[in-house]
Amino acid sequence: MLNVFTLKNGRLVQQEIDDPQTLAALQPVWVDLESADPRELGWVEARFGLSIPTDVLDQDLEESARFYEEEEENQLHLRSDFLISDEERPRNERVAFIIHGSVLFSIHTHDLTVFRLLRLRARRMPGLIENATDVLLALYLTDAEYSADTLEGIYDDLEAIGAHILKPRPSDQDASQALTGIAQQEDLNGRIRRNVMDTRRALSFLLRSRHLSADQSVEARQILRDLDSLDGHTAFLFDKINFLMDATVGFININQNKVIKIFSVASVAMLPPTLIASIYGMNFKLMPELDWRFGYPFALALMVISVIAPFWFFRKKGWLD
Repeated sequence: MLNVFTLKNGRLVQQEIDDPQTLAALQPVWVDLESADPRELGWVEARFGLSIPTDVLDQDLEESARFYEEEEENQLHLRSDFLISDEERPRNERVAFIIHGSVLFSIHTHDLTVFRLLRLRARRMPGLIENATDVLLALYLTDAEYSADTLEGIYDDLEAIGAHILKPRPSDQDASQALTGIAQQEDLNGRIRRNVMDTRRALSFLLRSRHLSADQSVEARQILRDLDSLDGHTAFLFDKINFLMDATVGFININQNKVIKIFSVASVAMLPPTLIASIYGMNFKLMPELDWRFGYPFALALMVISVIAPFWFFRKKGWLD
């Protein structure tokens, strides 16, 4: 899909392009290539004299490969990760940015929440976007706000998990559900931390490149301060996650120990009647109980008493609670 954004009365106007003639008639500030096919890439390259690298979305972590400037071509290249906090599969989506002349080009394979939020905000707030660099900074700012909102959601989810698992006598099923929820929130929190780190690197590169105006530099530094504040929140959430994880595992161990304790008490309580039955099963000739009329009921009663006595003693000591 090829989405082209132009400025009209200070607002971003979006238009989906179906043919190169329509593209040639526009003066865009932002061209968004979402899962663009080779034909659409050819339209863009022909219209703007831009060469899009074939490895533009490669997962290369070296900063020199992700952030660089081509002075001869008057191009700025950045590759940044954006968060997708999908409940089923949260992930970080790689987006390649190219600022060529006065146009920002973004290349990615999936629709991004941050992009949708920016489009909505730019339509409602005239004057928010004035040029291609403003679009890029607004995307990074929206990404930081989206990460902050997701962190708040993680905190709420952890509060619900804590209330569920920290209730009196949680069951193994409660603990199992809590472990699943905690693991999901830990994964999402880690992805937010990675996303924040990546955005910080991109903004630092923009500041070093001196590609920003004075006002844009001030805005970039403010975004960096916002990102720094998110680091403290992610660290706090990691601590809370570790606490809930330890508490949940502890409850599981306690429940397992209760089961083991029951088996231990039962085995100990069965030792005396086993001993009695073993003694009377010897069939020695001179055992007086063998010829006693009440010998059999006496042995049975003795075994029952020998079972009851240990349970009474354990109950009195509180070992069965």
